[in-house]
Amino acid sequence: MKLKHALTVSCASDAGLVRNFNEDSVVADDDFGLVVLADGMGGYKAGDVASGMATMIIGNELKEKFAKGVGKSNGVDLETELLRDAVTRANQAIYHAAHNKSQFQGMGTTVVITLFRDNVVTIAHAGDSRLYRLREDKLQQLTTDHSLLQEQVQLGLISAEDARVSHNRNLVTRALGVSQAIAVDIRQERALPGDIYLLCSDGLNDMVDDADIELAMVAIKENIPLLVQQLVIMANDNGGHDNISVAAIKIEKPFPLRTSFFARWFGAAA
Repeated sequence: MKLKHALTVSCASDAGLVRNFNEDSVVADDDFGLVVLADGMGGYKAGDVASGMATMIIGNELKEKFAKGVGKSNGVDLETELLRDAVTRANQAIYHAAHNKSQFQGMGTTVVITLFRDNVVTIAHAGDSRLYRLREDKLQQLTTDHSLLQEQVQLGLISAEDARVSHNRNLVTRALGVSQAIAVDIRQERALPGDIYLLCSDGLNDMVDDADIELAMVAIKENIPLLVQQLVIMANDNGGHDNISVAAIKIEKPFPLRTSFFARWFGAAA
Protein backbone atom coordinates (compact mmCIF):
# COMPACT_ATOMS: atom_id res chain seq x y z
CA MET A 1 0.00 0.00 0.00
CA LYS A 2 1.23 3.53 -0.74
CA LEU A 3 0.28 7.08 0.18
CA LYS A 4 1.48 9.55 -2.48
CA HIS A 5 4.43 7.18 -2.91
CA ALA A 6 5.80 8.54 0.38
CA LEU A 7 5.06 5.51 2.58
CA THR A 8 5.09 1.81 1.82
CA VAL A 9 3.04 -0.21 4.32
CA SER A 10 2.58 -3.95 4.65
CA CYS A 11 0.95 -6.09 7.37
CA ALA A 12 0.61 -9.76 8.23
CA SER A 13 -0.98 -11.74 11.07
CA ASP A 14 -0.60 -15.46 11.69
CA ALA A 15 -1.93 -17.82 14.39
CA GLY A 16 1.48 -19.46 14.77
CA LEU A 17 2.08 -23.19 15.17
CA VAL A 18 0.68 -23.80 18.68
CA ARG A 19 -2.45 -21.67 19.07
CA ASN A 20 -5.66 -22.81 17.38
CA PHE A 21 -6.91 -19.27 16.82
CA ASN A 22 -5.52 -15.77 16.36
CA GLU A 23 -6.14 -13.17 19.09
CA ASP A 24 -4.10 -10.47 17.31
CA SER A 25 -5.55 -7.73 15.12
CA VAL A 26 -3.77 -5.27 12.86
CA VAL A 27 -5.17 -2.56 10.61
CA ALA A 28 -3.49 0.00 8.37
CA ASP A 29 -4.89 2.99 6.50
CA ASP A 30 -2.28 4.49 4.22
CA ASP A 31 -4.58 7.37 3.28
CA PHE A 32 -4.15 8.60 6.86
CA GLY A 33 -0.65 7.22 7.54
CA LEU A 34 -2.11 5.13 10.37
CA VAL A 35 -1.24 1.64 11.65
CA VAL A 36 -2.80 0.01 14.74
CA LEU A 37 -1.69 -3.37 16.10
CA ALA A 38 -3.28 -5.14 19.08
CA ASP A 39 -2.54 -8.42 20.88
CA GLY A 40 -5.61 -9.71 22.69
CA MET A 41 -5.73 -11.78 25.84
CA GLY A 42 -8.48 -13.64 27.61
CA GLY A 43 -8.88 -16.81 25.61
CA TYR A 44 -11.10 -17.95 22.79
CA LYS A 45 -13.98 -15.56 21.92
CA ALA A 46 -12.45 -12.94 24.22
CA GLY A 47 -8.92 -11.92 23.30
CA ASP A 48 -9.77 -11.73 19.63
CA VAL A 49 -12.83 -9.62 20.47
CA ALA A 50 -10.74 -7.21 22.56
CA SER A 51 -8.04 -6.76 19.93
CA GLY A 52 -10.62 -6.39 17.17
CA MET A 53 -12.52 -3.77 19.16
CA ALA A 54 -9.30 -1.87 19.82
CA THR A 55 -8.18 -1.66 16.20
CA MET A 56 -11.68 -0.88 14.91
CA ILE A 57 -12.54 1.79 17.49
CA ILE A 58 -9.16 3.50 17.38
CA GLY A 59 -9.06 3.48 13.58
CA ASN A 60 -12.61 4.77 13.16
CA GLU A 61 -12.24 7.36 15.92
CA LEU A 62 -9.10 8.84 14.40
CA LYS A 63 -10.40 8.90 10.85
CA GLU A 64 -13.59 10.61 11.99
CA LYS A 65 -11.67 13.26 13.91
CA PHE A 66 -9.19 13.82 11.07
CA ALA A 67 -12.11 14.66 8.80
CA LYS A 68 -12.87 17.62 11.06
CA GLY A 69 -9.37 19.05 10.68
CA VAL A 70 -6.01 18.84 12.46
CA GLY A 71 -3.70 21.45 13.92
CA LYS A 72 -2.74 22.78 17.32
CA SER A 73 -4.84 22.85 20.48
CA ASN A 74 -3.57 24.84 23.47
CA GLY A 75 -0.05 24.52 22.13
CA VAL A 76 -0.20 20.72 21.98
CA ASP A 77 -0.10 18.68 18.81
CA LEU A 78 -3.64 17.58 18.18
CA GLU A 79 -2.35 14.23 16.92
CA THR A 80 -1.19 13.48 20.49
CA GLU A 81 -4.56 14.43 21.96
CA LEU A 82 -6.47 12.43 19.35
CA LEU A 83 -4.41 9.30 19.92
CA ARG A 84 -4.91 9.54 23.68
CA ASP A 85 -8.66 10.09 23.28
CA ALA A 86 -9.00 7.20 20.82
CA VAL A 87 -7.17 4.76 23.10
CA THR A 88 -9.27 5.94 26.06
CA ARG A 89 -12.48 5.34 24.15
CA ALA A 90 -11.37 1.87 23.08
CA ASN A 91 -10.37 1.03 26.65
CA GLN A 92 -13.77 2.06 28.01
CA ALA A 93 -15.64 0.04 25.36
CA ILE A 94 -13.59 -3.10 26.01
CA TYR A 95 -13.88 -2.67 29.78
CA HIS A 96 -17.66 -2.36 29.66
CA ALA A 97 -18.00 -5.35 27.32
CA ALA A 98 -15.77 -7.45 29.59
CA HIS A 99 -17.85 -6.58 32.65
CA ASN A 100 -21.30 -6.82 31.09
CA LYS A 101 -20.98 -10.07 29.11
CA SER A 102 -19.86 -13.21 30.88
CA GLN A 103 -18.24 -14.71 27.77
CA PHE A 104 -15.91 -11.71 27.54
CA GLN A 105 -14.96 -11.60 31.22
CA GLY A 106 -11.24 -11.00 31.74
CA MET A 107 -10.49 -9.95 28.19
CA GLY A 108 -8.04 -7.21 27.36
CA THR A 109 -5.52 -6.21 24.73
CA THR A 110 -2.22 -4.48 24.20
CA VAL A 111 -1.98 -1.80 21.54
CA VAL A 112 0.74 -0.01 19.59
CA ILE A 113 -0.07 2.77 17.13
CA THR A 114 1.88 4.81 14.61
CA LEU A 115 0.53 7.93 12.92
CA PHE A 116 2.69 9.48 10.18
CA ARG A 117 2.06 13.15 9.39
CA ASP A 118 4.25 16.14 8.48
CA ASN A 119 7.46 14.05 8.54
CA VAL A 120 6.77 13.08 12.16
CA VAL A 121 5.62 9.77 13.59
CA THR A 122 3.38 9.93 16.65
CA ILE A 123 3.65 6.72 18.68
CA ALA A 124 1.19 5.44 21.28
CA HIS A 125 1.34 2.15 23.13
CA ALA A 126 0.10 0.23 26.15
CA GLY A 127 1.32 -3.28 26.95
CA ASP A 128 4.18 -5.27 25.45
CA SER A 129 3.53 -5.02 21.73
CA ARG A 130 6.51 -3.18 20.30
CA LEU A 131 7.66 -0.59 17.81
CA TYR A 132 11.14 -0.77 16.31
CA ARG A 133 12.88 1.57 13.87
CA LEU A 134 15.59 0.64 11.40
CA ARG A 135 17.66 3.73 10.55
CA GLU A 136 20.94 3.53 8.66
CA ASP A 137 20.79 -0.27 9.08
CA LYS A 138 20.67 -0.04 12.88
CA LEU A 139 17.64 -1.35 14.79
CA GLN A 140 16.29 0.53 17.80
CA GLN A 141 13.32 -0.35 20.01
CA LEU A 142 11.24 2.83 20.39
CA THR A 143 8.76 1.49 22.95
CA THR A 144 9.35 0.13 26.45
CA ASP A 145 7.36 -2.96 27.39
CA HIS A 146 4.72 -2.46 30.06
CA SER A 147 5.44 -5.81 31.67
CA LEU A 148 6.41 -7.23 35.04
CA LEU A 149 9.63 -8.52 33.54
CA GLN A 150 10.63 -5.10 32.17
CA GLU A 151 10.00 -3.55 35.58
CA GLN A 152 12.28 -6.17 37.14
CA VAL A 153 14.98 -5.41 34.56
CA GLN A 154 14.73 -1.68 35.26
CA LEU A 155 14.99 -2.32 39.01
CA GLY A 156 18.06 -4.49 38.48
CA LEU A 157 16.33 -7.60 39.85
CA ILE A 158 17.01 -9.59 36.69
CA SER A 159 19.42 -9.16 33.80
CA ALA A 160 18.30 -8.45 30.27
CA GLU A 161 19.87 -11.77 29.22
CA ASP A 162 17.88 -13.74 31.81
CA ALA A 163 14.74 -11.80 30.91
CA ARG A 164 14.85 -13.16 27.36
CA VAL A 165 14.30 -16.72 28.61
CA SER A 166 12.07 -16.00 31.59
CA HIS A 167 8.69 -17.73 31.80
CA ASN A 168 7.19 -14.47 33.11
CA ARG A 169 7.88 -12.39 30.01
CA ASN A 170 4.19 -12.26 28.97
CA LEU A 171 2.81 -10.78 32.20
CA VAL A 172 1.78 -7.28 31.15
CA THR A 173 1.22 -4.42 33.58
CA ARG A 174 -0.95 -2.38 31.19
CA ALA A 175 -3.69 -3.49 28.83
CA LEU A 176 -6.87 -2.01 27.41
CA GLY A 177 -10.05 -3.29 29.04
CA VAL A 178 -8.58 -4.28 32.40
CA SER A 179 -9.61 -1.13 34.29
CA GLN A 180 -11.75 1.92 33.62
CA ALA A 181 -8.69 4.12 33.05
CA ILE A 182 -5.67 3.40 30.88
CA ALA A 183 -2.23 5.00 30.96
CA VAL A 184 -0.90 5.23 27.42
CA ASP A 185 2.63 6.30 26.52
CA ILE A 186 2.77 8.78 23.62
CA ARG A 187 5.83 10.29 21.99
CA GLN A 188 6.83 11.85 18.69
CA GLU A 189 9.89 11.24 16.54
CA ARG A 190 11.14 12.77 13.31
CA ALA A 191 10.61 10.31 10.45
CA LEU A 192 13.37 10.35 7.83
CA PRO A 193 13.46 8.94 4.30
CA GLY A 194 14.84 5.42 4.42
CA ASP A 195 13.49 4.70 7.92
CA ILE A 196 11.59 1.45 8.39
CA TYR A 197 9.19 1.22 11.34
CA LEU A 198 8.17 -2.22 12.59
CA LEU A 199 5.16 -2.84 14.82
CA CYS A 200 4.83 -6.36 16.22
CA SER A 201 3.11 -8.49 18.81
CA ASP A 202 5.29 -10.45 21.21
CA GLY A 203 4.80 -13.52 19.04
CA LEU A 204 7.60 -12.11 16.91
CA ASN A 205 10.11 -10.74 19.42
CA ASP A 206 9.69 -13.69 21.83
CA MET A 207 10.64 -16.06 19.01
CA VAL A 208 13.20 -13.98 17.09
CA ASP A 209 16.10 -12.10 18.67
CA ASP A 210 16.44 -8.40 17.91
CA ALA A 211 19.76 -9.10 16.16
CA ASP A 212 18.04 -11.48 13.75
CA ILE A 213 15.17 -9.06 13.20
CA GLU A 214 17.76 -6.43 12.30
CA LEU A 215 19.54 -8.76 9.88
CA ALA A 216 16.27 -9.57 8.11
CA MET A 217 15.26 -5.93 7.88
CA VAL A 218 18.61 -4.88 6.45
CA ALA A 219 18.62 -7.72 3.95
CA ILE A 220 15.02 -7.24 2.71
CA LYS A 221 14.53 -3.50 3.21
CA GLU A 222 13.81 -2.93 -0.48
CA ASN A 223 10.79 -5.27 -0.42
CA ILE A 224 8.53 -4.45 2.53
CA PRO A 225 5.80 -7.06 1.82
CA LEU A 226 8.45 -9.78 1.57
CA LEU A 227 10.09 -8.53 4.77
CA VAL A 228 6.84 -8.83 6.71
CA GLN A 229 6.22 -12.35 5.44
CA GLN A 230 9.81 -13.39 6.18
CA LEU A 231 9.57 -12.21 9.80
CA VAL A 232 6.44 -14.32 10.31
CA ILE A 233 8.22 -17.32 8.78
CA MET A 234 11.20 -16.79 11.10
CA ALA A 235 8.95 -16.72 14.18
CA ASN A 236 7.26 -19.94 13.08
CA ASP A 237 10.58 -21.58 12.23
CA ASN A 238 11.68 -20.85 15.81
CA GLY A 239 8.62 -22.51 17.30
CA GLY A 240 5.65 -20.24 16.57
CA HIS A 241 4.49 -20.50 20.19
CA ASP A 242 2.16 -17.49 19.94
CA ASN A 243 0.19 -15.49 17.41
CA ILE A 244 2.46 -13.36 15.24
CA SER A 245 1.46 -9.95 13.90
CA VAL A 246 3.80 -7.65 12.02
CA ALA A 247 3.38 -4.31 10.27
CA ALA A 248 6.21 -2.49 8.49
CA ILE A 249 6.25 1.08 7.20
CA LYS A 250 9.06 2.41 5.02
CA ILE A 251 9.54 6.14 4.53
CA GLU A 252 10.19 6.52 0.81
CA LYS A 253 10.44 10.33 0.75
CA PRO A 254 9.40 13.37 2.81
CA PHE A 255 5.66 13.52 3.41
CA PRO A 256 4.01 16.84 4.36
CA LEU A 257 0.69 14.99 4.67
CA ARG A 258 -1.23 17.65 6.48
CA THR A 259 -1.35 19.95 3.44
CA SER A 260 -2.49 17.22 1.07
CA PHE A 261 -4.98 16.02 3.69
CA PHE A 262 -6.69 19.41 3.90
CA ALA A 263 -6.57 19.84 0.16
CA ARG A 264 -8.39 16.52 -0.24
CA TRP A 265 -11.09 17.30 2.31
CA PHE A 266 -11.60 21.04 1.91
CA GLY A 267 -10.37 21.75 -1.61
CA ALA A 268 -7.59 24.08 -0.48
CA ALA A 269 -4.22 23.86 1.21
CA ALA A 270 -4.12 24.55 4.94
